[in-house]
Amino acid sequence: MPCTSVAPELDTVGRARYVTEHLPPGLFRVADGAEGNVPWRVSPEPFPLAPKTVAAIESLGNDLLAFYRALNALYLRSARGTAPAYIAEELDRGKPEQIVKLARQNRFKQDIPRVIRPDLILTEDGYVASELDSVPGGMGFTNALAHTYCEIGSDSIGGPDGIALRFAEMLAATAAKDHPTVALVVSQESADYRSELSWLAGRVNAAGTADVVVCWPQDIVFSEEALFVRRDDGRETKIDVLYRNFELFDLLNVSKQELILYAARHNRVRITPPPKAHLEEKSSFALFHHPGLRAYWRAELGPQVDERLLGIFPRTWIVDPRPLPWQGVIADLTAGGAPVFDWMQLVDLGKSERDYVVKPSGFSELAWGSKGVKVANDLTKEEWREALVVAKESFNTTPYVLQRFHKGKRVRVPFLGASGEIKEMDGRVRLCPYYFVIGDETRLGGILATVAPADKRLIHGMSDAIMASCRVADDGF
Repeated sequence: MPCTSVAPELDTVGRARYVTEHLPPGLFRVADGAEGNVPWRVSPEPFPLAPKTVAAIESLGNDLLAFYRALNALYLRSARGTAPAYIAEELDRGKPEQIVKLARQNRFKQDIPRVIRPDLILTEDGYVASELDSVPGGMGFTNALAHTYCEIGSDSIGGPDGIALRFAEMLAATAAKDHPTVALVVSQESADYRSELSWLAGRVNAAGTADVVVCWPQDIVFSEEALFVRRDDGRETKIDVLYRNFELFDLLNVSKQELILYAARHNRVRITPPPKAHLEEKSSFALFHHPGLRAYWRAELGPQVDERLLGIFPRTWIVDPRPLPWQGVIADLTAGGAPVFDWMQLVDLGKSERDYVVKPSGFSELAWGSKGVKVANDLTKEEWREALVVAKESFNTTPYVLQRFHKGKRVRVPFLGASGEIKEMDGRVRLCPYYFVIGDETRLGGILATVAPADKRLIHGMSDAIMASCRVADDGF
């Protein structure tokens, strides 16, 4: 899908205004409810990344794919009793029996997510992956940014339609056929993403590589032979792949979910991401760092991949309130130089010592969009105590993790000010690369950069953040 530069001679103000005026409207809604075609700050150029940074990010996709496969194998071994029982116990904690049974279905046994998006915080030493998302928002939005920047002559990583192309290739590989029919199912809970996914589906359909229909769950029609999707004109079309754009914590509220899963179990349709909640838990980082499992990870991943992931996965602990034996301590966690055996020892740490975040592990409406995240050194002592108490008390229903907080590198990025002039922001960056699993490898479709003001601890979409696709630049970060 080539993109022709239509306005390459604009100055920096003109470039930023072009993006503001020509980015398709309604693709992204920020959490604070700001209004307008682009309710965030616009840069005249995609965010610059150094060639070595881009090369590292490109290779990261296959490392993350290997991690998902190893995590899935470890969980299944634990579930059948050939690995320690606590692994499946922790990954299943707080989930209904139906969700646990789904994860263990033979039909989905080897399935792993086919879209992988880490949240990478750019640091002075490279980057850290604060979490992984296998049901990510932002695909259409990032593609639209790249496409719009292309129109003013700026290249983006992946090209003007890299995400659409890679998404289509992933769908064809999932269906094991050319030009599959795909139902991209959006639940009411995830309705904010419908506009950007409709735009993305339009790009895929225009290229003729797949037939993607964005629909509500109630638009799915079941028969014993197949699943069908009811189009806006009333026609019903047999589905090859059902792309699940809804979270598993919302599954029991999704219309026709039992019929969808029945069809998937009986090979009437392929479903991706697979209904496997254990692959959507932040507690997997705690298992990755657990001393008792280090030999498994190293053997399964190989020394090189293991070392690379150890370098980017922050140290993470499950906030488990159960008392330890008298000689027990929490591995690698200290407070004031002393080993921690009780989470409340962390309360007395000074703000400068509290380089941690506390957040729900997964399977909760609080586990996405930074909703449940508490940055420890942003809190008063009483707020920090309360965050730990809530985490402990939620253990059996919504487990929380404690994660080492890594401060982002400060960067200066130009943006279009409210009065129409170019300004510079002193900010910190989150990079969201979108990888698509095609065969046994991943392919990078594009990268979204979110630059939040330097005084913000959490980096996410907000009205005073800059959001842009990324480009390769020799003087980049």
